[in-house]
Amino acid sequence: MKHLHCPISLLLAFIPFLVHARVYESLERLPNRDYDFIVIGGGTAGSVVASRLTENHRFSVLLVEAGPNNEGVLDIQVPAFLDQINTTYNWNYVTEPLSGLNNRTLPYPRGHVLGGTSSINGMVYTRGARDDYDSWARMTGDPGWTWDSLFPLIKRHEKWVPPLGGRNITGQYDPRVHGYNGNTLVALVQSEPTEFDQRIMQSVQQLDGEFPFNLDPNSGNPIGVTWNQNTFGNGERSSAAAGYLNSEVRRRANLDIVLNTLATKVLPISQEGSGGRLDIRKVELAPRSGGGTRKVLTAKKEVVLSGGTINTPHILLNSGIGNSTELTALGITTVHDLPDVGKGMSDHHAVLNVWNATGTPYPQPGPEALEQWRANRTGPLSNATFSGRPFIWTRIPANDSIFEEYGEDPSSGENAPHIEIVPGDEGAQVLAVVFLLTPKSRGSVTLRSSNPFDPPAIDLGLFTHPFDVEALRIGVSRAIRFFNAPAWTDYITALVTPDPDTTPREVFNEAFIRGTAASGTHPTGTAAMSARDKLKEGVVDPDLKVKGVKGLRIVDASVIPRSPTAHTQAPVYIVAERAVEFIREAYKF
Repeated sequence: MKHLHCPISLLLAFIPFLVHARVYESLERLPNRDYDFIVIGGGTAGSVVASRLTENHRFSVLLVEAGPNNEGVLDIQVPAFLDQINTTYNWNYVTEPLSGLNNRTLPYPRGHVLGGTSSINGMVYTRGARDDYDSWARMTGDPGWTWDSLFPLIKRHEKWVPPLGGRNITGQYDPRVHGYNGNTLVALVQSEPTEFDQRIMQSVQQLDGEFPFNLDPNSGNPIGVTWNQNTFGNGERSSAAAGYLNSEVRRRANLDIVLNTLATKVLPISQEGSGGRLDIRKVELAPRSGGGTRKVLTAKKEVVLSGGTINTPHILLNSGIGNSTELTALGITTVHDLPDVGKGMSDHHAVLNVWNATGTPYPQPGPEALEQWRANRTGPLSNATFSGRPFIWTRIPANDSIFEEYGEDPSSGENAPHIEIVPGDEGAQVLAVVFLLTPKSRGSVTLRSSNPFDPPAIDLGLFTHPFDVEALRIGVSRAIRFFNAPAWTDYITALVTPDPDTTPREVFNEAFIRGTAASGTHPTGTAAMSARDKLKEGVVDPDLKVKGVKGLRIVDASVIPRSPTAHTQAPVYIVAERAVEFIREAYKF
């Protein structure tokens, strides 16, 4: 016994962690137990927070996920199967009729599974521009949100891996800007560049600097033509659940995960005297399937709300945290008047452009492709829809009349692209999805009723500001300019969709853009960060604590105050990693 330095009392205190650590498939199976932290939402951010906090065995965490487990779901694992993922793993939201899209509604996919949207998305890995993050720092008054300050955390979450098969990727990425020991696998595709890819790179040379080659889109300076990087590795999708909640993490004695469980609201436990701050550390849980069963748990330290840009404001509003006038109209008692909850949502705008081409349609992978993937994780199923394709990032010139007509440039700085062009090759057709990354339009997430099981009302607000219509028109013109390079002369035969340079502006803007455009499904900003002294502006302070209350922190894309010029999963990983540092500092990890 002389080598046993731990007191017996400490060992006894640790036994409950050993007994109860597991994944529970339903709320009914979750035992009664106290937790230091309750994390609501097992998506991209929530997975990071739960995993990082339980690296320290002194703290216990309950992770609550509304959807099912991600493990063993083939369509989630196989990158090429992303378009056939079962709707079980999707919230299946539909937007309100959108006035800027001629009152069309849009399907709005969000991940309803452990790993959240990182388990069902297109796996594109782009961080955005350094100017984006620097603008967050200016908006919040916290220099810790600058690109340079965040860069160690950016590298911490990433694990860059070479593609299986060992092809030479020299000159297709910058090894200096990547992390190699993190959780999220990031890679280039296994296959060599196609003839289509080579035509793109030939166009770079032929257009003489108009669309310059950029070695790495994730250097903080994304403008140019870049090779697309993806959140997969070793032939499989690398979701937040796969990267941060692997089997080893799930065996931790201080982590419990409950699935198929809806957080209906957060509740105060007390108030600091008359007029003092509410202490919000209770969570009301219910079976995802509905019914009258409720269970209320209290976090000893904090509740971390990681429901995402749609579900976080939905939970807050159902809890009576939001605009008091709107809550009263629905019969919800106001717990904390915070007018910006659910407001200020930003999303990327997108429109598809099509050309006819001389190629032939590519054959669809057959059963042998799945056999190959199962055998060694190689072959066509190891790639996602757009993986391997170079992407194009470009800015609207500063002297363009759009800024005179519609005011200030909405981008975060001169290193931030306004436009992203995602090419696609279908043999007989060439496709280009043109994204507006810097919209001025704003949307909202509100309640339909006081029933937390009712889906939220999602108004994306797309094209409600005229700048966005004009900016996307310019983006389409830029895409056409790119595909008019000599490299395409013997491949592209005709533009199928309208040309903004030859179509009357009103016809192009109203019939084509408003009639066919959609969302990039990259929502942010419904619980945005703002400076500490702006008590009624924004929802969280720069430390991501909900303004005016104690015990409640938000960690997900909803806190992002300016939409990044990127597909949002990488920025969410970065936000989550910094949130972990806030919590560790607060409780002296």
